[in-house]
Amino acid sequence: MAKALASIAEIDRQLGKLRLDPASGEPFQRTSVMTHVAWVPEAWVEAAEDVLAGLAERHPSRTIVLIPEPDADDGLDASVEVDCFPSGEDRQVCTETIRLRLRGNRSRAPASVVEPLLLPDLHTFLRWRGLPPFGERPFEQLVDTVDRLIVDSTEWPGLPEAYERLAGIFDRVAVSDIAWARTSRWRPHLATLWPGIAKVSQMKVTGTEAQAHLLAGWLRSRLGREIELQHEPADRLTGVELDGEPVAFPPGDPPKPADVLSDELERFTRDRVYEDAVRATRM
Repeated sequence: MAKALASIAEIDRQLGKLRLDPASGEPFQRTSVMTHVAWVPEAWVEAAEDVLAGLAERHPSRTIVLIPEPDADDGLDASVEVDCFPSGEDRQVCTETIRLRLRGNRSRAPASVVEPLLLPDLHTFLRWRGLPPFGERPFEQLVDTVDRLIVDSTEWPGLPEAYERLAGIFDRVAVSDIAWARTSRWRPHLATLWPGIAKVSQMKVTGTEAQAHLLAGWLRSRLGREIELQHEPADRLTGVELDGEPVAFPPGDPPKPADVLSDELERFTRDRVYEDAVRATRM
């Protein structure tokens, strides 16, 4: 159920109505475990909706989807949904989804819209689709509003240079990178090659550009020295060679997008190994 809304007060009133049990007239018990904010430019809307649909039952939350329209006339257009799912006997969990189209100047000051909608005493995550505009007002405002930033550097042009800008915010907000999470099967697998891997001078990665730079950064940061990187472009991580020798493929299947984001939403502290890898992408 959705209704066009134009103010924060209208959003709150509509949420209150949708949380009422139609049979008893009593409000559903709130089961949210976080506030999930997603900055989703128009080009990313379809992909973002697919991922959000896969998260609903696993992470009951208040999700605030921000769709910026900076070239439109100033204004706010919102819709609200509350979806409930059975969870055990005589129990259900509910998710709240608020979709906000931020038009004109509204897109340049998103914190003023988001902050009144955050659930108190719960962690707030920001999923930023595409390359963040480091230093620009919308990004800076939201980074200072949330507890954790989740990006996917696979979506970024200009690697590895963009990692230097990302490293500049590590002391301000905890950062997760879905591209890094997609190397999670390979890193422990490569670590089992110790001590032979300590002598490696060259790494070739068949995968996305982000995966190649992050794996090379990880190995450089662990060994404390330069490793030459060769990259063979592919849509996913399908192979690694060390000094020309192929590494056996690790066990398991690649995780689905919703599964990767779900795992990142369960992290609350900084990932120092990832931060070291990002800094070492420019070695």
